Amino acid sequence: MVSAAVARNVIGIIGNVISFLLFFSPAPTFYTIIKKKSVEEFKPDPYIATVLNCAFWVFYGLPFVHPHSILVLTINSVGLGFEFIYLTIYYIYAPTKGRKKVLLFLFIEAIFFAVVALVTLLALHDINRRSIVVGVLSDIFNVMMYISPLTIMAKVIRTKSVKYMPFWLSLTNFLNGLCWTTYALINPFDLFVLISNGIGAVSGLVQLILYACYCSCKEQKDEEGDDDTKPPSGSGVQLSTPNGKFAV
Repeated sequence: MVSAAVARNVIGIIGNVISFLLFFSPAPTFYTIIKKKSVEEFKPDPYIATVLNCAFWVFYGLPFVHPHSILVLTINSVGLGFEFIYLTIYYIYAPTKGRKKVLLFLFIEAIFFAVVALVTLLALHDINRRSIVVGVLSDIFNVMMYISPLTIMAKVIRTKSVKYMPFWLSLTNFLNGLCWTTYALINPFDLFVLISNGIGAVSGLVQLILYACYCSCKEQKDEEGDDDTKPPSGSGVQLSTPNGKFAV
């Protein structure tokens, strides 16, 4: 019989792999930026936000904040590295205004994170209290990331088209949330990993349900589009996600 610890580690490793794919997914966007030597209309906002999100989960996973969270620590460390690489590429090819924005927001995030870390370590000497404070903040940022596709889901319902909601991104978000929710439920129970990723799993499931309801509408519209001799201008749309931008 497989022990709870082994099952938790296996699920956590699977969650690491799925999360890695999510962190890696903006790579084609930045390859395009390097190739064109321009950021064009791409925005750094999702990557700046993800830096703070990953930083707090790394802090949360440290043994003196929340023990037995090595898998949470490792994947968010990897994610933090990815986001810094993306922002470095953005900074190199961005105009002066874009560079100032990146530096300003990273500076604000660094100050905020440093203040929280110092208060947590110096004022809270009990691990349980540290876990609660850092866990609540980590959940807030993670929930903000997970609910960001709400605007896209509203657009799908309004237009009756899934054109703006890539299937594989929705599926990966659902699997990621489901995997980490399962991880959190196995002893030792982790409430904070459960809350945000439970919301993420529900969000991903709703996206998949919407896709199933409206994918036939997309196929009909695609067939109608094939009859046109000239495609409409500006048909390419960029979808902002917590982990980057995807052209659809």
